[in-house]
Amino acid sequence: MIKDESGASAAEYALILAIVGSAIALAAITLGGAIANAMNDAASCIATDGQTC
Repeated sequence: MIKDESGASAAEYALILAIVGSAIALAAITLGGAIANAMNDAASCIATDGQTC
């Protein structure tokens, strides 16, 4: 009971933060690419007066 080591250390919190941060960054990159493709498709439809859409 003198040395209670049941709590998480700063290193464990940093590891969790790195994993969560990486997942958020990957999701942002993927979502950004999907949005860019959708915008390009919409721009193509507008430029061709909707002939190919």
